[in-house]
Amino acid sequence: MPIARPAGRIPDAAWTSGLREMTEPWKGALGCLGVAVFFAMTIGIISWQALEQSPEEWVLRGRAGGVLWERRRGALLLRALPEGQPVAVIAVGGVPAAEPPPPRDRCWQDGGQFCYAWEEEAELRLSLEPPPAPGTECYGVHWTPLRPEVMLKDCFSMANISWYGGASIRDQRWPFNSVDSPAQPFVSGDFGKNPTGYGPVLERYFLGSTGVTVTVAPDVPFILSLESNQHFCLGSAGGPLQYLLCISSDVATAHRHVGTQLVEPTRVLPDMALLGSPIWHYYGPVGSAAKIKRGLRSLTRRLKRHRLQEGILALGERSTATLAAMEYVSMEQRRRRSSAHAWDPALINPLQLSITLSPYTSIASPLFLRSLRDNEASYWLSLQPRFGGCLVPLLTTWKGRLCARLNVTSEVALSWYLARARALRRALGAAYVVFEGAEGNAFLEQAMSPPAELAGDRYAGALAAALATLGNATVISAGARSSHLPLFVQMSPRRSDWSHAGLKGVIPSVLHYSLLGYNFFIPDAVGGSLAGDAPGDQELYVRWLQIVTFLPVMAFSTQPWLCCDTWVLNLTRQCIQRHRDLVVPLILKYSEEWLRLGYPIFRPVWWLSPTDPTAFTIEDEFLIGDEVLVAPITEKGQTWRDIYLPGEGHQWMDTNTARVFDGGTILRNYSASLEEVPVFVKTS
Repeated sequence: MPIARPAGRIPDAAWTSGLREMTEPWKGALGCLGVAVFFAMTIGIISWQALEQSPEEWVLRGRAGGVLWERRRGALLLRALPEGQPVAVIAVGGVPAAEPPPPRDRCWQDGGQFCYAWEEEAELRLSLEPPPAPGTECYGVHWTPLRPEVMLKDCFSMANISWYGGASIRDQRWPFNSVDSPAQPFVSGDFGKNPTGYGPVLERYFLGSTGVTVTVAPDVPFILSLESNQHFCLGSAGGPLQYLLCISSDVATAHRHVGTQLVEPTRVLPDMALLGSPIWHYYGPVGSAAKIKRGLRSLTRRLKRHRLQEGILALGERSTATLAAMEYVSMEQRRRRSSAHAWDPALINPLQLSITLSPYTSIASPLFLRSLRDNEASYWLSLQPRFGGCLVPLLTTWKGRLCARLNVTSEVALSWYLARARALRRALGAAYVVFEGAEGNAFLEQAMSPPAELAGDRYAGALAAALATLGNATVISAGARSSHLPLFVQMSPRRSDWSHAGLKGVIPSVLHYSLLGYNFFIPDAVGGSLAGDAPGDQELYVRWLQIVTFLPVMAFSTQPWLCCDTWVLNLTRQCIQRHRDLVVPLILKYSEEWLRLGYPIFRPVWWLSPTDPTAFTIEDEFLIGDEVLVAPITEKGQTWRDIYLPGEGHQWMDTNTARVFDGGTILRNYSASLEEVPVFVKTS
């Protein structure tokens, strides 16, 4: 039989008697051993976290790249495979992101998505999305706040990457890395009202030199901030934040695959006859219709005398309103007036007329007062009454006047407005109609939440769609998701100086507009139309003229015979002829490519050198298509400059000297006198 063992409980004294019998030295030694074991375990855990645990954790992985979580910065990394080169670093803000929580809802099991949830803060869902083209891979990023006060913000690093696209700014740069802009709603604006705001042309699209694109969802309001040479941030506007990350082999491929699909694939050309017609802005007397007619007659005679008789005479909004008042008198009054008072388009032959309208009307105007009397307040953007009652027009300012703004959400209001525009154009025999004031959000300007149908830039988009029904001889002052429409876009006025708000900003603006799909633009007038530091600067006028020669339309507010010597007048005639003979055919040629593929007509030099870092920051050269490189002087007093010739393996010929140079090289201190602009044609 087995030996029986006592099954009783061990007496408590058995656990402590040994310690009582220990001497004091043994007790001290045992305590030291415990402390040593504790520190060893602590050091081991720290070492495991620092050495064994990877600082980066794969979150979602595709074939061409993948998204990782970087613990040190609390950031998402987008890496290209197989090299593992980071193409974007996104610092996550608005949540305690130093350490991500466990994945949520097992949404990683299908391999196509991954989720995080910060308790009572926000949820993050990452997903592989269908690629727009072979060779490009896309990841959806969708943040959802779990409390109303949570403001989400993702910041994209500018370290070792150049960024393009987004919004136009007053001091335009290419790339926009060196720009500072406070956090503000991503809505087009008027630099005259807000110089630090965003300009009239913007798209929810950002392009990085590493071949990465960021496209914000069209129905998600967001806030954008730019912090010079650090990062740009997308912030939520009290709701979700959703965008698409795509990665391609290089920056040019990325734009071909993603940027060209910003709007509808069906594109329509505006009136291409405008390309060869210089625009002469009228700034003469505007006190009465009779004074305007005399001023136009005088300007027409001067243009003919200087052999500049072909083109367009452009009236501003005030002059247009004066002539409109003359045309809209009653029929009884018109019959009593002599024919000498009526407008006759032959007055300016062979030039054509352009008139200017806006969606604003002064609250003191007969038109606005009549609309209120006829109970047509719905024609204007209005505040909805809380407890019934009448609509109250939302008041805003336009050119220093208190005004109401056209309600583009009302079909009745739009039909009325377009009918008036057609009638005025017909009465004045105008070839073109310019619509100013399309940019901005009147509700946000008044710190009010806009209705859903007018959130963000939907006002500009709705107005552009309506104006496109007037025909392709229409010019608008803003662009947002409307580059496919048959409209010309009028660029913002620029300062008459050498700064990035003046001459230096012209080429960056050209590249910005064209990258976003707005190839058919009218640049600001030669020499700038805003007051600057150098009034009457002949050198500035000439250098500006040389750039505008290679753009879609040449516009003038100051006539060359008023500002400059006789040789500048002769140079103006030569530039207008060069524009017609060389530039217009090129634009027509690459317009066909834009219709088919959506490629920009005016291209940065990295278009032909998409992997050369030198090309990423060049903002004073541009390509017309793939075959003409324009490298003008933009520094005061200089008659030389460095010129980068893109496209290794190609050759370029200087049109001034017929010298041929290899692509992929830099011409140091290349000569360009005041009468010359360096232009190169690709020969192979």
